[in-house]
This record gives sequence, structure tokens and C-alpha cells, in this order.
Amino acid sequence: MNDRLYITAVGRHKLLSNTGLLDRLLTQLEKVGPGGLSFSVASRAAGLSPATLVQRFATRDAMIEAVLLHAWDKLDAKTSAADAESPATPAGAIDLLMALSPGQADVADGLLLLREDIRHPALRARGAAWGSVLAKALGRRLAVAAPDIERLGWQMASVWQGAIIWRAFRHESEPANAIRVALEDWCRSVGAGDHQKG
Repeated sequence: MNDRLYITAVGRHKLLSNTGLLDRLLTQLEKVGPGGLSFSVASRAAGLSPATLVQRFATRDAMIEAVLLHAWDKLDAKTSAADAESPATPAGAIDLLMALSPGQADVADGLLLLREDIRHPALRARGAAWGSVLAKALGRRLAVAAPDIERLGWQMASVWQGAIIWRAFRHESEPANAIRVALEDWCRSVGAGDHQKG
């Protein structure tokens, strides 16, 4: 697969990288959902002909899979950066999750994409792998003993996801504040960090 595509616009040709193409299609996918991303819609979003997209992806399902795998690549990179930048403390675990938290407008769109991720085996595997990495990154900031690292990491990730979803329903306070408060309450309730060294 070539990593460059030509865009024709008003008699000019411009190069579009594969990453640039997938970024444009991801933005459109978040707007219209997987069911709304036809080759025609993708063509307008990308500035490429439908025939060029068919040549690149072959099928609409393959295009959607490529776009969602790209989204997982971006989330993996964002998670790695947040892990590297956050202190190795319970407060650092909260900071890590806040760096990954979606804006209020992104939650409903994210649930649409999540449904597609769960249905598709390759995408589901990516989600499971990301969850394991995230749980370990959180657990290292919450505990020392191996069983506690995994257990608390998964629990905190679950509380985080729940806080995001319920905040989207309840709209009682600013999203970032509501999520942070939920995570801080959970850390206090489990005594996170009480058995850390030093």
C-alpha cells in the first residue's frame, strides 16, 4: 500500500499521506458513525474520488476497519505519552486518566465507535490489549504487590469509564471535574497508595 495519495483540487495535485487520509476519515466517522461512512461520504471528507478510495481499501468495511485501527494507534500513542509524563503515585494515575478523558461532545460519538470495536474481532483484540496496558500503568501507581497492581488497575479503569458514561447522562457538573472527583473518591475508598513503598 502506498503511503501517499494525490488530491486533485482546482487543477492542482497535492500529496496526502496515509496518516492524513485516515485522520480525515476518522473525523468524518466520528460525525456520521460507521453506518454513515460510505465511499461517497468519505470521498467528500478526504478530497479524493470514490474510485481512489475503492482502490485503496477495496470495501467499505475494510475502510472502516482501517480508520478504527488508526484510532487505536492514536490512543496507544496518547496512552504511552501520558504514562511517561504522569508521576508514579495515585495522583499520577488520576492525571494519566484525565489526559485520556474525552470531551463532553466526544462521549456519544465514542460509544458509537465502541460498538463497532466490540463487534469486530481485530478491533476487539486491540481494545483488550490497550485495556491491559492501561490497567498495568494505573496499577503501578496504586500498589506494589503484583496481584494488587492488576486488580486495582482494572478497577480504576472501570471506575473511569463508568464516570465518563454516567456524567454524559447526568450533566451535573463540568465533565473533567466530575471525572476527577469520581476517581479521587475511589482512590480514598480503596486506600490506594497506602501500601506503596516510601
